[in-house]
Amino acid sequence: MIKLTVLYDNEACPGFAGSWGFSALIETGKEILLFDTGWDGTLLLKHMEKIGIDPASISKLVLSHQHWDHIGGLPEILHANPGLTVYVPSSFSENLKREIKKRANLVEIKEAVEISNGIWSTGELGDKIKEQSLVLSTENGSYVLTGCAHPGIDAIMDAALCHGNIKGIIGGLHDGERFERLKEMELIAAGHCTVHKEKIKVAFPSKYKETRAGVLFELR
Repeated sequence: MIKLTVLYDNEACPGFAGSWGFSALIETGKEILLFDTGWDGTLLLKHMEKIGIDPASISKLVLSHQHWDHIGGLPEILHANPGLTVYVPSSFSENLKREIKKRANLVEIKEAVEISNGIWSTGELGDKIKEQSLVLSTENGSYVLTGCAHPGIDAIMDAALCHGNIKGIIGGLHDGERFERLKEMELIAAGHCTVHKEKIKVAFPSKYKETRAGVLFELR
């Protein structure tokens, strides 16, 4: 089982604060990873404290794409955990990659690669906005974790399918209006920048789950 806690989202559970952006914590039982940082690092650290996570216990940080609402908390995280390994799409600006290298171990992602046992990057996808998503593999299937899904659900799903049956998708789905690929899912947890959240909720009422800061998903 993989535990995934949404740490940062536009909407929030009681006791957490909503703020534009996205971040999720992934606990595999062997390793703790962070996916994106939201824009406010101070708020992100407060949410970590609330769920009992020491930032120093995180071994790897994966950044989906170079937009402020997904990387804004980076300085605070690197200050709290200077030994972190940070995975970024190779299209990140050279200046930003240079700054990250001063404080952390930088890994540039171009192609699909296994980041942790059973956790894969889709590789850098998209044209105008380059983005990587994660595929989280369990014994019964895999789940896709997205930042904003700028490359489109179809491209992300095509990249993820090589890791087996996709049971669910979690994260931002941006403004896409083609939901055919979602029919295959058992879990649809659309948050952050998803423009057509209500349409998805109406189309897949039994599969749809609210995504907001503080929500815990147990992925099996």
